[in-house]
Amino acid sequence: MRYSKEHKQETHARIVKKASVRLREKGAHGIGVADLMKDAGLTHGGFYAHFDSREALVIEAFGYAMDRSIAHWRKKAEQTPIDKRLAAIVDSYLTPSHRDDLGHGCAIPALSAEIARESPKTRKAFAAKLEQMIEMIAAQIPDVPRKTARKQAMASLATMMGTLVLARVAGSGELSDDILGAGREAVLERVAATKAGAKKAAGKKLAAAARH
Repeated sequence: MRYSKEHKQETHARIVKKASVRLREKGAHGIGVADLMKDAGLTHGGFYAHFDSREALVIEAFGYAMDRSIAHWRKKAEQTPIDKRLAAIVDSYLTPSHRDDLGHGCAIPALSAEIARESPKTRKAFAAKLEQMIEMIAAQIPDVPRKTARKQAMASLATMMGTLVLARVAGSGELSDDILGAGREAVLERVAATKAGAKKAAGKKLAAAARH
């Protein structure tokens, strides 16, 4: 039976979506192609009609998951005053519900350790999406130079994602909740200190210019 181009595109998208959930739940090597196709309601034999290799599916599934995170952050930012956008993103990220939902959560805490061992092609694709995440977060840090905002975005993401990993390791009790809280405070306090430092430096620069 021949299917339309639209049908094939819809099927392809369904496989990627299902795979992105299962890979985050089970890990990049915790589930095989046959199981991924079964989750999508298809046979193993149909896999190569959509993907050249398992690696190709993994790359698309990672990209889909990371795009979803960026879209969620962008929507959260658009609904929040600019000076509170980063806090809104951090607060929505470091939550018990995100901690407990691996399959629909951020791909980086779930899969980054495995990605580091993947092929250069997979790591390159992952790094490109990570770059988009960094730029997205940097855009939510106003009133500081772009280079400073980018540096803070990197530190913020590293803290957020490391916090989520530790919180998941700790389970779902008081220790885990405390880790989430400590991570939120660490990110927001660091950014606040950076903004204060930038404001102070700008004031000194203006004062020096006035004296001359």
